[in-house]
Amino acid sequence: MTDLSAFPVTRRWPARHPDRLQLYSLPTPNGVKVSIMLEEIGLPYEVHRIDISAGESRLPEFPALNPNGKIPAILDPDGPGGKPFGLFESGAILMYLADKTGQLLPADPARRWETIQWVFFQMAAIGPMFGQVGYFHKFDGRALEDKRPLERYVAESRRLLGVLDERLKDRPWIMGEDYSIADISMLGWVRNLVGFYEAGALVDFARFAHVGRWLEAGLARPAVQRGLTIPPSPSAS
Repeated sequence: MTDLSAFPVTRRWPARHPDRLQLYSLPTPNGVKVSIMLEEIGLPYEVHRIDISAGESRLPEFPALNPNGKIPAILDPDGPGGKPFGLFESGAILMYLADKTGQLLPADPARRWETIQWVFFQMAAIGPMFGQVGYFHKFDGRALEDKRPLERYVAESRRLLGVLDERLKDRPWIMGEDYSIADISMLGWVRNLVGFYEAGALVDFARFAHVGRWLEAGLARPAVQRGLTIPPSPSAS
């Protein structure tokens, strides 16, 4: 049986199936990237719900796996060289799982790097900007009298949606006919912007018809539908 005892995270969240990949997550826009990916590629895994609102990501066992104290993170019992391997940062995890299984990342070097650049576009721009819109539109930031921060992030989010819309105007997925980790990286964030953050009208989402069509197609995928609910809430368990 695989021994994961060297990883403190398994003391707080024991592995019932230590031979499976361990996912530590929550269904946030970053968290669902990995659950969607795992559902798409069919790799057996065990999920552990990390309640960030209760401070569980700050317990000492979790930063031992992810020093940044954020979800998601994984522990692969069959990592490089056949040894257990921990990894954090959702974009890095997507690339790792794609390389591990040979799925959802083109083998051709040029297309591979083209895909990776769009993953970085999400990590560096889509995620941070959409998250700020959520903060200043729906959460604590909305109480600020100065609306310039919200206006700045709304304007930048519109611009980013325009970049994505232009990319999708003549192709079904970000990489053309091939659904990839680039799509997986962004679906949860665009969904959150217009859904949970309730910012669709604010960013004029209806203007971006190609993004809307892409989002609808992505959300219709069975693996995406499953991944968006993983890990389930305690009441659904």
